[in-house]
Amino acid sequence: MKVVARSLMVVLCAALGAAGAHAQTADEVIEKHLAAIGGRAALTKLQSRIATGSIAVSAQGADLTGTIEIYSKAPNKTRSYFKLDMSQFGAPDMVVDQRCDGRTAFASNSMQGDRDITGNQLQNMLNATFPTPLLTYKEAGTKAELVGKDKVGTRDVYVVLTTPKAGSPSKGYFDAETYLLLRTVVRVDIPEMGGETEQTTDLSDYRETDGVKVPFTLKIVSSMQTVAIVFANVEHNKPIDDAMFSKPAAAAK
Repeated sequence: MKVVARSLMVVLCAALGAAGAHAQTADEVIEKHLAAIGGRAALTKLQSRIATGSIAVSAQGADLTGTIEIYSKAPNKTRSYFKLDMSQFGAPDMVVDQRCDGRTAFASNSMQGDRDITGNQLQNMLNATFPTPLLTYKEAGTKAELVGKDKVGTRDVYVVLTTPKAGSPSKGYFDAETYLLLRTVVRVDIPEMGGETEQTTDLSDYRETDGVKVPFTLKIVSSMQTVAIVFANVEHNKPIDDAMFSKPAAAAK
């Protein structure tokens, strides 16, 4: 009987442990994440962000470095502008300028030319509301589901799958202790990279800026390339002219 009793206790403890592991919901993980990075009140006060720093790109056996500027403005205006040093190839800097004005998007590449961003890639940019899509995901009709636990490096993480009404589903990997977002995984359609590809972004070096924690280091990995971004400066609520996000007049002709 003692053996049976012990067995029952083991089963009960396992069941209770499993129940505890599944008691957390995607909504709870997201709310704890929002609290961890500053809270809804502080996040709602953010209307713009200017982040500047360095970028390093490894692709097709080449390692390129340069500078990057990223501008964000609520609700979903974005612009990224970077220069890569091409002197090792005897060529001028590669300049890439990508803009989204909240309705349309445009990309200019000094080596590949100009193009309008459409389809899946455009929808994903429109979904990327500032300061984080998780602040209003329910209002946007995005579904969130806790799909399990995993590890990012040595850290235990909760994995949350978010599925927007349009655009690519993505997985967020949230630290099980701090609830900071450590990784995202998403499949995106990028024509200049040959079509659909899986993109993994690791976020680290969180620093408090204006009451909100911001990752100062990003590592973006796909089958085609690895991009490392390190921000040196992040500023919030600085005036940004809406024209900065629009397609240049010269390109619109």
